[in-house]
Amino acid sequence: MSARTYEVRTYGCQMNVHDSERLSGLLEGAGYVRAPEGSDGADVVVFNTCAVRENADNRLYGNLGQLVPKKAARPGMQIAVGGCLAQKDRDTIVKRAPWVDVVFGTHNIGQLPVLLERARIAEEAQVEIVESLETFPSTLPSRRESAYAAWVAISVGCNNTCTFCIVPALRGKEKDRRPGDVLAEVEALVAEGVIEVTLLGQNVNAYGSDIGDREAFGKLLRATGAVEGLERIRFTSPHPRDFTDDVIAAMAQTPTVMHQLHMPLQSGSDRVLKAMRRSYRQDRYLGIIEKVRAAMPDAAITTDIIVGFPGETEEDFEQTLHVVREARFAQAFTFQYSKRPGTPAAEMDGQIPKAVVQERYERLVALQEEISWEQNKTQVGRTVEVLVAEGEGRKDDATRRLSGRAPDNRLVHFERPEGEQARPGDMVTVEITYAAPHHLLAERPALAVRRTRAGDAWERRTAAPAPQPAGVMLGLPTVGAPVPAPMAATGGCAVD
Repeated sequence: MSARTYEVRTYGCQMNVHDSERLSGLLEGAGYVRAPEGSDGADVVVFNTCAVRENADNRLYGNLGQLVPKKAARPGMQIAVGGCLAQKDRDTIVKRAPWVDVVFGTHNIGQLPVLLERARIAEEAQVEIVESLETFPSTLPSRRESAYAAWVAISVGCNNTCTFCIVPALRGKEKDRRPGDVLAEVEALVAEGVIEVTLLGQNVNAYGSDIGDREAFGKLLRATGAVEGLERIRFTSPHPRDFTDDVIAAMAQTPTVMHQLHMPLQSGSDRVLKAMRRSYRQDRYLGIIEKVRAAMPDAAITTDIIVGFPGETEEDFEQTLHVVREARFAQAFTFQYSKRPGTPAAEMDGQIPKAVVQERYERLVALQEEISWEQNKTQVGRTVEVLVAEGEGRKDDATRRLSGRAPDNRLVHFERPEGEQARPGDMVTVEITYAAPHHLLAERPALAVRRTRAGDAWERRTAAPAPQPAGVMLGLPTVGAPVPAPMAATGGCAVD
């Protein structure tokens, strides 16, 4: 009898992508095989959900509804729903979609294979939601999407109380991993061929809060930087409240920590920041930017911004535009405020009309596009070493180019090297010849190709006959290989 196949559909933030790699690893450890991309269906379909967006539940039930005829035509097919929306809605999911077999939460993803088997034997839905973390996700088996880059979660949960965010209620209070466990995972990944890691947390630079060490994150950056064979370290997403001078020093003084920072702003108005319960103000935020640029003049700084938060006035919005002009972000992920069910902001007075939010949003996007283009133009003429990526350039086949990320995480498209293959995971040195708002071009022949252990790992993986990975369906820009925020994705459900 052939092995049962599975498909994991992922929505939301990098933490969900990280969890989905674990879900895939658990299923493969239980004997399942990933369904080939483009196949007509899988025996088990897992939805790893996000509860951040206002209409997240409607999208979920719409997708679940599309599976009803497939399940009827495929005896033994099972459907599982996990993630933040499952943690939030619990029994509601089975009531609204009685054809779902398993519902599990954010704290017990390790139970998925057992719950599927229970549902099969009992022939009834299994709903298991626990209130606290059972096993740290990074200790579970993993099927990583990339041979050369990896997520490494250093904490889960969040201790903040931002009024627009439901993450703390669904992920729980912050829980940190021991530094030794983090470093052991990084060393194991490097032994497998990984040369880039992204340290991941809902509020990554609050690491150490449960042991009372405010400098724990900076120490972890330095320790990770000492792992032999690791070439690039990134992290996402920090909170301005916890961004300390020792972290800036660690970034500047640790060669393998990339000069790239994604730090959510959300609003430039002190009044709105207070209403959001963001524990910093405009001066504090711009002060951090100034210190980062003083220590690392080449740093690419990116952010998240919410437009139209309840009560936001035109004057408040102008303050956001002021910060954008002052900070000169390389990129900004901009969001129109939408009610997140279960958050204090959803019940606030002063909800902004859609037309007003749209008009402000368009002004912000236009300003940031102009700044992004200006920032990228400063890269023309520079020589950079690009980590060749897989799936970053959607037009690469048509243009005969390759794509990858510069050290500052800017996306670079470049000519295929002549005479030498550049594999995903290899490093290619190129000269930037053209800048667009969201990418750079290197239109001349590559200056050098450096074959790496990561390229070897990619070659070994692709040489083995294995099903192709299914696409990751993110509500934010996609993450195939885990390219760190923010050029490809934002962190912490875009609400840090």
